[in-house]
Parts: sequence; C-alpha cells; structure tokens
Amino acid sequence: MDTYVLPVKVTNLMEKFEKAGAEIYIVGGAVRDLIIGREIYDWDFATNLTPEEMQKLFPKNGFYNNEFGTFRIVGKDKEVFEVTTYRSEAGYGDFRHPTTVVWGKTIEEDLGRRDFTINAMALRPVSRRAQHAQGVTLVDVYGGQKDLEAKTIRAVRDADERFKEDALRQIKAFRMAAQLGFLIEEKTFAAIETNKALIKNISGERIRDEMFKLLAGDHPGTALRLMKNAGVLEIVLPEILESYGVAQKGHHIYDVWDHSIKALENCDSRDPVTRLATLLHDVAKPRVMKGEGEARTFYNHEVVGSRVAVSVGKRWRLSNQQLDQLFRLVRWHMFTTEETQTDKAVRRFIRNVTVPYIDEMIALRKADRVGSGAKETSWRWELFKERILEVQKQPFSINDLKVDGSDVMEILKIKPGKKVGEVLKALFAEVDEKPELNEREVLLEKIKKYKSG
Repeated sequence: MDTYVLPVKVTNLMEKFEKAGAEIYIVGGAVRDLIIGREIYDWDFATNLTPEEMQKLFPKNGFYNNEFGTFRIVGKDKEVFEVTTYRSEAGYGDFRHPTTVVWGKTIEEDLGRRDFTINAMALRPVSRRAQHAQGVTLVDVYGGQKDLEAKTIRAVRDADERFKEDALRQIKAFRMAAQLGFLIEEKTFAAIETNKALIKNISGERIRDEMFKLLAGDHPGTALRLMKNAGVLEIVLPEILESYGVAQKGHHIYDVWDHSIKALENCDSRDPVTRLATLLHDVAKPRVMKGEGEARTFYNHEVVGSRVAVSVGKRWRLSNQQLDQLFRLVRWHMFTTEETQTDKAVRRFIRNVTVPYIDEMIALRKADRVGSGAKETSWRWELFKERILEVQKQPFSINDLKVDGSDVMEILKIKPGKKVGEVLKALFAEVDEKPELNEREVLLEKIKKYKSG
C-alpha cells in the first residue's frame, strides 16, 4: 500500500464527510501530482453527497452552483476547496459545458467523465493520522498510473468524444505537455487533429488561461511544436507560424520560428506575458522582410511586431496592464548595450520600457541572445545592467526635481496656472541633460530667471 503525507486541512475536511457517513475522494490533478511528487496548489474532491446534503454539513462556510454540482467550502485560512457530486454528463451544445448533469452513485462512474487518464484517478486515505504518512485506497480505472510512468497524456475512453464534449481539452493536453514534459498518445493526438476546428467555439479568455499556463511551463517549446504538428497553432496563434522557415543572417543560426521557440525555452521569467512577448518579439520579421541571403533585412520589425502582439493580446482578452507590458517588451526589445551610449540614452530606454518591466525586458533580451546561439552574457551586457541601476538614481520626471510648483509660485509671485507647469518643464529639460543640476539651491536660482517671462 502506497503512503503519502497529506496536509491536515485535507484530512480534516475528509474526516467531516466520513463522520457523516459519506464517501469522499481526492480527485483530478491533485492525485496525479501527489503520485509524481509535484507541488499541489488545488485540492479537489468528489463525493456521493448532493450539493443540498453538503450544504447541511457546511451551513456557514459552504455554497454551491447546483447546475453542475460543484460545492465550495471556505477553510479557516480562506482557502476554497471544491467538492463535486459523483455525476455523469451529456449534451455539450457549446463544446464546453454539459447541458445535462445526472448525479452518479460511484466514484468509478464519476471518473469516466474526466478528460485524461492521469487526471482520472481518485484517492482516499486509510489512516487519519494527519501528521504521519497515510496508507491510501487508489481508484485507477483507466490506467492513469501506467500513463504517468510512461509520461503519456491519453484521453479517457474515447478521445473523439472527450474533445467533442469540451474543445478546450485539446489545448489543455498541450498545456499539460508543457508543464509535465509528457507526450500525447497517438490516438489522442489524432483525435485532436480531427476536432481542432471546434476550438473556434472557445472564448478568448479560456484560450488565454490555458495558453498562459502552457507558456509558463517548463517545456513550452515542445508543446508549441506539437500544437503546430496537430494544426492547432494555426487556430490559436497563427501569427507565429508566418516565421516558419524564414531564414536569418549574421549571428543567428536558426530561422525565425526556431529562434522564437528557443528564446521562449530560455526565458528565465515565469511571467506569462513576458513569455508571450519573448515568443512574439520577432513575429513581424516575415512581414517587413526585404532582400535575400546576407542582404536580407527586417527593419522596424519591432514596431510592426508590437502591433501584432497587441492584436493577439486583445484576442486573448488581456487586461490593459498586460497589453501595455506586452507592447513595451516587444516594441523596445531592440535596444543597444554599447558602452559609448550616454546616460540620457539609457534614461530614454528606461522610460520607454518603464521601471516595472526592466527585469522582464532583461529576461527577454537574455533569452533572445541564447535563442540566437550567442552566449548568455557579455561584458557589455553586464556593464549595461549596472548602468541601468545607476541611471535609475537620476531624475526621471518633473516629480523627481528638488523643487515643485509651490517654489515656482512663491519665487515668481504667481498663482496656480499654465506658467507653473512651463517653468517646471523647462527646469526638468535642463536636469535631463545634466542630472547634477538637480540640487535645490541651484534650481531655486534658476527659477528666478523666469520672473520677467
């Protein structure tokens, strides 16, 4: 009998069900991750109790949507646990949600409606000694353990039916491949190829959520190559396919497609927006390409690419903040690291990227270098990163001046108005050229010269 250490919060929850005479199992990804030793973020459960019966058991901290039988229990630390009633489903009219839900009687029946075998296992502890390893009863009807050992993603029962029920499961298969480093079983892959057009019925938000998890995974490049081979990428992210086979010149040893994939694979940031920007940073090269061979150019690809990236972001329903981050990372990724550039040029770079995204831009640029076949760093690159830190100590905006509008009004004996802003703007222009001028006494003297203006 296998043993696992389960959190006290999990065993306590399950005890309450069993003391009431009910069955309850840990199900889904939590069981999979427990078996392979992966960190668990979400604990999901299945029970033979109906939502109404669970409400009686948790009258104060439980609530549910009776349509799909999912009951939510809020724990002491505000963590939410989802418990679903055993059920079977039918009639997926929107290729996403069932139109008919029938309560089931056994855990085996419930597992049959799930997506992939490695997610279709259920586990129930035998022991309730919360601080010790527990023996478990593991229900594995569809060979999930065997597929875990083989690192295979396989649909439960008939793959064609599973994807017709919920078209998003197709992208989920690739997302799991990115997260786990698994491959997709042959018949499951063939069913994705057959049903890929159904993905067009899925909302941008749903696609974004799965793709963000995919991009942030440990093996995103493998997953994207599989998506290309299945014909799914042409539906979800057709823009990146334009780069396939587009040769580059100079220091690049890969075509634009392979370079983009390798850059993504070498991006240190786990921020999915930064990962997306890394994948799309050269997306417009095929659109601006001119010439052949060593004479080939891609002028302004970052400008056009930023527009393409934003159009992808809007299709995936990114927030305004995420769109801004995506735009800036793609638009300004072609910065120079030459030691001869002035502090003013470095400040301009920081203003374009903005301070919150500097680390993300550095992660993208490093990935760009490695994805081109270059070394991870160089002395120029390290010097540039040092200069970014130093230059940030200098004034970046009018708000950084050692004087303000009150000083201007007091010295010039004027009231609030356009003149105050004009003076501050002029002072900042001088300080931007010579940061050493940002001393209060120096600026107070400079304000005086505007008395007659």
